[in-house]
Amino acid sequence: MRQKMRALMLVAPLLIFVVVTFIVPILSMLFRSVENDIVPNTLPGTVIALSQWDGSTGEPPHENVYRNLYIDLFKAEEAKQHTRLGSRLNYEQSGLSSLFRTTGRSLDDIGELWQDPLEDIDPNFEEGSFWFEMMSGTGGEDFLETRRELMALMSDEDMSGDVGFVPSEQIIQLLPWTARAYTDFALWAAIRDGDNVAEEDPWESVYGALGMDLTNSDTVSAINSYNGAGASALQAAAANIDQLPQFGFREAFTEEDEDWGSADIWATIKLYSPSMTPGYFLNSVDMTLTPDGIVMKPENQQIYTTLFMRTLIMALIITASCIVLGYPVAWLLANLPMRTASILMILVLLPFWTSLLVRTSAWKVLLQQQGVINEILVWLGFVNDADRLVLMNNATGTVIAMTHILLPFMILPLYSVMKTIPPSYQRAAKSLGATNWTAFWRVYFPQSVPGIGAGSILVFILAIGYYITPEIVGGTDGVFISNRIAYHISSSLNWGLAAALGSILLVVVLGLYWCYDKIVGIDNVKLGG
Repeated sequence: MRQKMRALMLVAPLLIFVVVTFIVPILSMLFRSVENDIVPNTLPGTVIALSQWDGSTGEPPHENVYRNLYIDLFKAEEAKQHTRLGSRLNYEQSGLSSLFRTTGRSLDDIGELWQDPLEDIDPNFEEGSFWFEMMSGTGGEDFLETRRELMALMSDEDMSGDVGFVPSEQIIQLLPWTARAYTDFALWAAIRDGDNVAEEDPWESVYGALGMDLTNSDTVSAINSYNGAGASALQAAAANIDQLPQFGFREAFTEEDEDWGSADIWATIKLYSPSMTPGYFLNSVDMTLTPDGIVMKPENQQIYTTLFMRTLIMALIITASCIVLGYPVAWLLANLPMRTASILMILVLLPFWTSLLVRTSAWKVLLQQQGVINEILVWLGFVNDADRLVLMNNATGTVIAMTHILLPFMILPLYSVMKTIPPSYQRAAKSLGATNWTAFWRVYFPQSVPGIGAGSILVFILAIGYYITPEIVGGTDGVFISNRIAYHISSSLNWGLAAALGSILLVVVLGLYWCYDKIVGIDNVKLGG
């Protein structure tokens, strides 16, 4: 037992290093490919209300959904999270990003539709101190903590700390919408902005929320018998309901943008409201999730299956090219005198001393239509000056440049295996009457197959995930799926789709590795000895 513990402690640093730098990133990538917390965290009330909506009717949701949307979206706009939410949903349906962005700018205007008449009915509604006194009390500690937790999930910020405000349990029961909106305002004002809640005027959403409460006849009746703080102002508002807007928040939202009345928009929000989603993986194979099930995307939007197939085919072509070019070089190195072989080996290793970016850029100079290769071909008369070869910004350029860059990874395993093949085997075959070709093909080549296997695995796995070379010389037709992954990570910021594409690529490589093991046998792969 003691010896086992010692052995474990010896390998522990390496084990921790592997877990932290290899296992954890892969698990993180797999989680990101299905994670969808941003929708339920940003629109918690809307998601719950929307779950009761039947999208098959083709009608927009009930007023209650729009009310929750207003409360959720207002605080999301304060935290600048509504644009992130719009970008996320825009991956599934174009136009949603601009819809959330433009609506976020008009939320104040919607709230002022109720704020202005309420302040006209009773000027006390203009005062932040009046609101604080009316909404404060005891018994609302649990309510405050619930709203604090929702606010923290939405904003990704630490919302712990003293708010200086506890909502009244009586007000929570009397004005549920107003209590939610004012508590959200108080949390943000006290913790995020560091303000004294009692001195701050409430958000416009609080006035809108009071308008929501006053549309309930039971609430109006309860207000008339209410005698707590702010009772006279609330009773004045209840007595003058006809001065408040006579329309709901559905009309207010559709007035700002008619897309809010589209059932398709709400169907997309409902489909992607769970915290886990298959949407990224479906997009990775040119499919999409609709209320009617999984369907293929239109043909003009199908790009990822094409990129996956192109990546696999070009990686195989590059691997085959490296075998064809690397095998004779490795054979030469293995059969030359040691001194000469060492000098030639330096030429094989020389590219490793140069930056990959420099080598790829050099190919860009060589392959262009006015480059060295075309100039030589024209000078030799093989190509007309007017018909110069197009060797760059296409698949040809990618194959040529990557074959050169990955060739050493084929030569080195082949050389190490060929060096162990005794020359006496071929001489014995020849002494028994075999020709040079027969001795090579029947005796020498089978013994070099483990080197081909090792080199092929190295080159293929490196090629399938290559990024720089296809990006520089590949153009539109020569880029790999890895270039699309990089685009989603650095430009479109669609990390979920990038993670899904990376996960599929990982599964494909593992699948091919499994097939290779079953057909050839991984035990036959040797890097030497």
